[in-house]
Amino acid sequence: MLGSTHGTLTTHFRARVDACGEEPHAAVHSMATATAEGGLDVSGRPLHAPVPDLDRFFRPESVAVVGASDTEGRPNTGITRQLIAWAERVGARLHPVHPARESVFGLTCSPTVADVPEQVDLAVLLVADPLPLIEELATSKVKFAVAFASGFAETGAEGTAAQERLSAAVERSGLRLLGPNTNLNAFESFREDLEGPAIALITQSGHQGRPVHTLQELGIRLSHWAPTGNEADLETADFISYFAGLPEVGAIACYVEGLKDGRSFLLAADRAARAGVPVVAVKVGRTETGARTAASHTGKLTGTDEVVDAAMRQFGVIRVDGLDELQDTAALLARARPPRADGVVVYSISGGTGAHFSDLATGAGLTLPTLSVAKQRELHEWIPDYLNVANPVDNGGHPVGDWRGRKIIDALLADPAVGVLICPITGPFPPMSDRLAQDLADAAEATDKLICVVWGSPVGTEEAYRTTLLGSSRVATFRTFRNCIGAVKAYLDHHRFTASYRSPFDDAPRTPSPSFRKAQALLRPGHQLSEHAAKQLLRAYGIRVPREQLVTSAAASVRAAALVGYPVVMKASGTRLAHKSELGLVKVGLTSASQVRDAYRELTDIARFESVDLDGILVCQMVERGVEMMVGVTQDALFGPTVTVGLGGVLVEVLRDTAVRVPPFGEDQARTMLDELRGRAILDGVRGGPPLDVDALVEVVLRVQRMALELGDDLVELDINPLVVLGRGQGAVALDALALCR
Repeated sequence: MLGSTHGTLTTHFRARVDACGEEPHAAVHSMATATAEGGLDVSGRPLHAPVPDLDRFFRPESVAVVGASDTEGRPNTGITRQLIAWAERVGARLHPVHPARESVFGLTCSPTVADVPEQVDLAVLLVADPLPLIEELATSKVKFAVAFASGFAETGAEGTAAQERLSAAVERSGLRLLGPNTNLNAFESFREDLEGPAIALITQSGHQGRPVHTLQELGIRLSHWAPTGNEADLETADFISYFAGLPEVGAIACYVEGLKDGRSFLLAADRAARAGVPVVAVKVGRTETGARTAASHTGKLTGTDEVVDAAMRQFGVIRVDGLDELQDTAALLARARPPRADGVVVYSISGGTGAHFSDLATGAGLTLPTLSVAKQRELHEWIPDYLNVANPVDNGGHPVGDWRGRKIIDALLADPAVGVLICPITGPFPPMSDRLAQDLADAAEATDKLICVVWGSPVGTEEAYRTTLLGSSRVATFRTFRNCIGAVKAYLDHHRFTASYRSPFDDAPRTPSPSFRKAQALLRPGHQLSEHAAKQLLRAYGIRVPREQLVTSAAASVRAAALVGYPVVMKASGTRLAHKSELGLVKVGLTSASQVRDAYRELTDIARFESVDLDGILVCQMVERGVEMMVGVTQDALFGPTVTVGLGGVLVEVLRDTAVRVPPFGEDQARTMLDELRGRAILDGVRGGPPLDVDALVEVVLRVQRMALELGDDLVELDINPLVVLGRGQGAVALDALALCR
């Protein structure tokens, strides 16, 4: 059953277990044993993320710097100087290592790591080729190493081979390696005077993390920075899993160029979702150019963007496009308390500003509830009657000289339907904007609801902004409408997601179903199955297909039609047929024996003329009513089998109205897939038509998922199109199917 992809994933999983404390050379359980113990799902993929203990990486007691230098003008000298300063800050003892030096910056130098007078937690390798040092580090029982050297997978085939040798050596050694092609970001200076939940940062490109690191200057705490580089060993998923378990981490911000292993990433995201820790990510690769550039930068596989996007949504990872969005969204999610309600109220000093912002917010999916008549009456005690206070609330100019401004804000926050108050200030207008900012900051200290301010001034030097708003740890301040709206939506979506989250890995099948052996017997390695065989595959997994018979003579086709029941459909069936209609190899609506006999002869004549090999002619029950959908399986290079559902029929490739998920997933995700379709309303009945059997469609999606999990990469592709969904309670029928075997 297992193919090369499964073998690679299983090996990767075992390597991670070895590195987390088990004997590297211990005997490995068989797949059946591991599955029975609950460690692997039925496809042979892991169900839990092994979490590396990275405490001694970020807070080592002893550090060895291999290749340390104090010769001015050399790159290693600047790095050594920074590492010495960092070691002092974290309380680590630093040991220079160099075979030709007695001391570096006044510190006694050891010729090798083995000669360092104490156990080394972290070795920083300032050498062009780290590979020869790995065995020495393993012998000295070094826990972690960092390799800055470049020239590996980011450079092409030769570099990829070199990185594979390095990865293999690290896997044998038992130590954990950051890099190669990484930098000094892990050893940056972090402010110790800031309080509250922190952002933990993961970047594959160091410079791309600078905006998030700079948030410290705005009073937002940063606790860790993991620059993963080429990820020969430690990867983004390892750091997500580790950070998700740290009590000080309020959000994880990521810049990702490519993923090392799709399942590892999903398991890490699952761990964060279980813990309620938001993960916000920029993921490069939406375009071919971006994907190509990422591969040349860190040598990473960016993956099919549609699948990456769906997988992130599936496990609650918040994907953003810009670094400004990354910093704003991560900062809000790290510090804001859980929402008391989903409603957003917009409070502005301009009717135009309120209308503009509300239009954008509603378009983005935020809920702006109309305030009750009683609440509006209360607001009109302080706001003139001619101004709109239904939501957005136009105050006509925030009161400056008395207490009314704070009364308005408190009244809005007291509304049980309101969970978020947003005040867009398009430009400073002192003293009004100054008093407004102060009232908002004061109100934020007295409420557990979220208050957001958009300070639209391009200058950003105003006292109300720099001191009042940024000086408050309770006000979330933004510079643009778009970033505010996106961050607030992510905040509400995240808490809604985690409140009902149940890990699909808990319910993932661990043992094959009775359908598996039937299906396995139908597969023909290296071949496309005929429609008849593909439908037998569906039938093995309980997916309904029409009554049909495969015949090889005109007389047999007439007998089959009588058994199936008129009207019938007749189709050519062969292993190399994908688009039968285009070749005229489908006949529909046949109502008599003579029509059936003539259709048989015509179909076989066309097949002979087109040089199409047939295994027979299918005589099928005709299903006339319903909506044509499609359900399919494809193999993704990162995530393995994926399941797709969408509008089907002959226009499927034109409409491209589909949704995709990565197994395992539950019924809730299958229903969410349908909700993502632009044509979702068709299933509820249109133009007076009856609602369709959505439950049956969901059941087909789940059965196809089970097939994808059990057959793994032995099933390269499955395409059920059309799948006709009938009226409510009447089921769904797969009229055609294509299956390609590995």
